[in-house]
Amino acid sequence: MRNSKTSQTTLTATKHVSFPDRLPAYIARVEQVLDRWLPPAGQKPASLHKAMRYAVLDGGKRLRPTLLYATGETLGLAPDQLDAAAAAIEMIHGYSLVHDDLPAMDDDELRRGRPTCHKAFGEATAILAGDALQALAFRVLAWDSALKTPDSRRVSMLRLLADACGSLGMAGGQAIDLDAIGQKLSVDEVEEMHRLKTGALIHASVMLAALAAPETTDSQLQALDAYGQAVGLAFQIQDDILDEEGATDTLGKTQGKDRLHDKPNYPTIAGLPEAKARSRELADSAIHSLAPFGDAADPLRWLANYVVQRNS
Repeated sequence: MRNSKTSQTTLTATKHVSFPDRLPAYIARVEQVLDRWLPPAGQKPASLHKAMRYAVLDGGKRLRPTLLYATGETLGLAPDQLDAAAAAIEMIHGYSLVHDDLPAMDDDELRRGRPTCHKAFGEATAILAGDALQALAFRVLAWDSALKTPDSRRVSMLRLLADACGSLGMAGGQAIDLDAIGQKLSVDEVEEMHRLKTGALIHASVMLAALAAPETTDSQLQALDAYGQAVGLAFQIQDDILDEEGATDTLGKTQGKDRLHDKPNYPTIAGLPEAKARSRELADSAIHSLAPFGDAADPLRWLANYVVQRNS
């Protein structure tokens, strides 16, 4: 595994390369940063630490930290300024997946093409792994000395992450999702559920980078806020589409589980054509919001298109 200095050099040297061609370097960087902050697998309690590492390493699209680094590029921020936030956002995401897959939640056996954490380590250890990942995320963001930002901005970043994963964000969205089983929601209600359950953390990925940049203006924050909101909702609508049309082998998770559990999603409420049109509309809105940044925001534009064109 490359060290962070090597990864930094690679990213700097390839800045002239198109953003999709730079993605592997960013993904490798996130993997490195996570590996550095996670407790070693052999450290006691070893079963818990192995489960934590299993939950977040060697898998996933890394969309959230990639959005974070792309926002940093747009604002002229070096990647090492964002490593702590990238690790924190992915740890929160990993914790959410571990808990979402539990029998009391979505009851899934497959995640990223392999057994879910509770299938690999047992339910009790999986619950503890999720709890510990959430706690570690805040420690990383609060403690990392490479993040050169005023204390007031760091506190704002911590508050933003807490809001994104709390009862008015991801956890609240999951509660709405569970309450909706067997119910018929309106399109507006489905969108609100998606904005909280999935969109809040994606939005936070963008805004954490915006807050890490010391000279971000109010107008820039507003533009990135609009971008993050639109991309977050578009991502979950595309997930709903893939749950209807995708294949388990491609998705790396169980296809069709929303219908299986009688859970409403965008296509089942509005229809597939409307879902596809809405996801494209949101991506276009996100791209439009980036006009003040000019060409510097091209990585974010590419990611907005990727979110609604992906097949996994």
